[in-house]
Amino acid sequence: MTRPDPSGSAPSLGEVVALLEEFYPPETAQSWDRVGLVAGDPDQPVRTILLAVDPTLAVVAEAVALGADLVITHHPLLLRGIHSVAPTTAKGAVVTDLVVNDVALYCAHTNADVADPGVGQALARACGLGATEALQLTEDQELGRVGDLPVPVTLAELAATLHAALPPTAGGVRVSGPADAVVRRVAVLGGAGDTAFEAVRRSGADVYVTADLRHHPALEAREEAAVRQRRGQGDAGAGGTPYLVDAGHYASEWLWLPSLRERLAAALPDSVGIEISNVRTDPWDFVVGAQPPHDAGGSR
Repeated sequence: MTRPDPSGSAPSLGEVVALLEEFYPPETAQSWDRVGLVAGDPDQPVRTILLAVDPTLAVVAEAVALGADLVITHHPLLLRGIHSVAPTTAKGAVVTDLVVNDVALYCAHTNADVADPGVGQALARACGLGATEALQLTEDQELGRVGDLPVPVTLAELAATLHAALPPTAGGVRVSGPADAVVRRVAVLGGAGDTAFEAVRRSGADVYVTADLRHHPALEAREEAAVRQRRGQGDAGAGGTPYLVDAGHYASEWLWLPSLRERLAAALPDSVGIEISNVRTDPWDFVVGAQPPHDAGGSR
C-alpha cells in the first residue's frame, strides 16, 4: 500500500482506511462480524480523527463538535441486518448524522481483537502481564491472551491494578474469589468472555479477566473450580481457581484506543489530529450497595 506522506497534506479517507486494514486485516475478523468502512467518501480528506468504543449518537455529536472527519470505533454500527436508515430509529439517526455532517465511520471489531498488538494485548498490559500467548484459536485466529505476572499478587491487588488502568464506570470491577488469594497466571479476553471457560481451564490460569459474565455461566465456572479443588485437581483456595474478574465490556475494550492512537500518529502526517472520545458509552450510570473486598462474604 501507499502510506500517507508524514510531511504532506491531509491524507484521504481511502489512505487511512488502507492503513487501518494493514493494522487490522478485515479477513481476520470472525465470520459473523461486520467490519470496515460504514460511511464516508474515500476521496474526502481526513484532518481530525475521533476514536471511540461505540458509534453512538453522543459520539457522533462529539465528532461533529470537534470537527472530526472520521470516527473509528471498535464496535460495528450495523452488525445485524436492517431494512431502513430512517432517523426514526437509533441506527438510522446515527447514519443520518454521519452523512449530513460529512463524518466518516470505520469499525474494527474482532479483527482488532485478534491483532498483535490489539485489544487482547492492551488488556494484558493493564493487568501487568508481559509476554503472553494465545488463550484460544477461533476460526484460525488467536483470541485472548494468557501469561504470568512477574511476581505473584493477591486477587485484590490485581483487581486494583486493573481498575486504575480502566476508564471510570459506574460498575467498576467485579471479582469472584477471595481478596487475599495469591495469583500469578492470568488469562484475559476483552469484551464478552463467558463462552471461553474451557480454554481458560486448559490454560492453567489462576484468574480470568474478561467482561459481561452472566450469572449462570459464571456460577457454573466457579462450581467446576470447586469440584476440581475437591478432587485435588486445582489450587487451594476458596472455591478453587480460576477466579473471575469482570472489568466491564466498554472499559476492557477502551484500553485499545490509546495504542490505536499511537499507531495512527506514527503513520499519519503530524497535521492529522487524533483524539480519544470523552463519551462514556458504558450504559450504566450508578450502582447501589456495592461491597468492597473486605466485606465480601460467601465462600465457594
